[in-house]
Amino acid sequence: MNQDNYMEEALKMRNLLQEFLKKHDGVRYPSILGLREHIFTGSVSSLAWFMSNQETSFVTIGQRLLANPLKVRFHYGHPDIFDRLFHLTRGGVSKASKVINLSEDIFAGFNSTLREGNVTHHEYIQVGKGRDVGLNQISMFEAKIANGNGEQTLSRDVYRLGHRFDFFRMLSCYFTTIGFYFSTLITVLTVYVFLYGRLYLVLSGLEEGLSTQKAIRDNKPLQVALASQSFVQIGFLMALPMLMEIGLERGFRTALSEFILMQLQLAPVFFTFSLGTKTHYYGRTLLHGGAKYRPTGRGFVVFHAKFADNYRLYSRSHFVKGIELMILLIVYEIFGTSYRSAVAYILITISMWFMVGTWLFAPFLFNPSGFEWQKIVDDWTDWNKWISNIGGIGVPPEKSWESWWEEEQEHLKYSGKRGIIVEILLSLRFFIYQYGLVYHLHITRQWHTKSFLVYGLSWLVIFLILFVMKTVSVGRRKFSANFQLVFRLIKGMIFLTFVSILVTLIALPHMTLQDIFVCILAFMPTGWGMLQIAQALKPLVRRAGFWGSVKTLARGYEIVMGLLLFTPVAFLAWFPFVSEFQTRMLFNQAFSRGLQISRILGGQRKERSSRNKE
Repeated sequence: MNQDNYMEEALKMRNLLQEFLKKHDGVRYPSILGLREHIFTGSVSSLAWFMSNQETSFVTIGQRLLANPLKVRFHYGHPDIFDRLFHLTRGGVSKASKVINLSEDIFAGFNSTLREGNVTHHEYIQVGKGRDVGLNQISMFEAKIANGNGEQTLSRDVYRLGHRFDFFRMLSCYFTTIGFYFSTLITVLTVYVFLYGRLYLVLSGLEEGLSTQKAIRDNKPLQVALASQSFVQIGFLMALPMLMEIGLERGFRTALSEFILMQLQLAPVFFTFSLGTKTHYYGRTLLHGGAKYRPTGRGFVVFHAKFADNYRLYSRSHFVKGIELMILLIVYEIFGTSYRSAVAYILITISMWFMVGTWLFAPFLFNPSGFEWQKIVDDWTDWNKWISNIGGIGVPPEKSWESWWEEEQEHLKYSGKRGIIVEILLSLRFFIYQYGLVYHLHITRQWHTKSFLVYGLSWLVIFLILFVMKTVSVGRRKFSANFQLVFRLIKGMIFLTFVSILVTLIALPHMTLQDIFVCILAFMPTGWGMLQIAQALKPLVRRAGFWGSVKTLARGYEIVMGLLLFTPVAFLAWFPFVSEFQTRMLFNQAFSRGLQISRILGGQRKERSSRNKE
């Protein structure tokens, strides 16, 4: 049960068991007795501290409120004592269907409540508990919980509870179980809708037209609303229950000082990042199902996670979404600068830039020794090896990109028709960029045309690029062994042709550098959208014989994404003070000292080994 216990708490056990004989609401005897917990892993690092504070507020003030007056406390895998006879005669303690009952513990609570049980909470006894301490462990734990909530949303137990509760208990139950995750999903979807709406306004020229109107320009309530939503989004609300709990137990001055310290130790970054984890896994489970248990290990270790590990864990849930939002923000900035002040842009988008930065770089920021040059070099070689390894039967995802990529889309294999259709419809958003941006190029503006031909031409360019890529990959397979020189010449010719076309375009129709940049911003999302659709329709694409090409294109995208993420981290690792600053700020004194000592010892070991070789 990964619980710890204390001698003095064990003495209270007799009193606790006596509670079974007492009617708590005057009607029913309790069927589950809940206890509070003491989280003891808070001192390891800043992340462990945030996590332990969050958990402490849930297992004390949170569960106390759920039990009384809301009467919707269930069982959360925490130290609860069950009335064995009550549960065995009502279908057993736990549910055992493999997928839908991923969070099997809460179903015991659902069971109990549906079958006229009574769940209580008691504060006079506590049990020790260790929580996850590293970002990867925490994220896996949150992914598991979000997956479980996705399955609960689809389960009949929640449906039955919703039908049988009175109105107030129904609302309490919703907001304390699946409603929290649904609201999180809606929050992130709102950011997407907002930015795509802005993209439409700026590319269609509507925003420019609207900004000249006085009623819109001086709309103070809108500006206030935009400024206030950023505070909510940054994750301040997540810290409120902690503030109350620490205030109750240790005084409000302590609570306030701890809250300020948390902000300085980048708590908003952590909470915004976990917002992404919850949204991704909850949304994916709702669409396709396929929740699985993720072993977090719960080791009491804080170690350096490799770049490839971070990439595997967060690529789909954070990095892809972060890059998409970043492209949206950049396009919005490029085409709106002529008529909008920089201050207005910053006010509107600051919270979103914060979210993008967090989703892209939080794993590296919270990674111990994340900015040490030697570790960065090792990570790069490891990532290169991983991305170029060929997969196959028996090759684990940690060893090869191909195996990981195949596993990453496994949920689509078992998805229903509805899930696949929604996936394809969502992927269509990536084609909007190309349609909007092609008409804003310097060249097309000179032609003064809004004809559909321009859009058709842009598709022709895309198919040409894909055809060239296919030719090169086929050529590599056929010619590289026997006709190496011929293959090199063909590649050289393609490169020269590409450069000459580019030079001609710049010289004759006056294509600017901004145009080239905009073309990249327009065509990259299109390729990604095509990839997503191809993955959703995998059986058809396989039959058509294009799966190899899809894989090649996907690998190209992964390499570009990896470079985008790796470059800023490597640049910061050049400066030794960044690593020192990170260790001091995010880890406790003993751990920081241990890191510095291990560096010194590591240096000595390297010197010795080099001497031995000589």
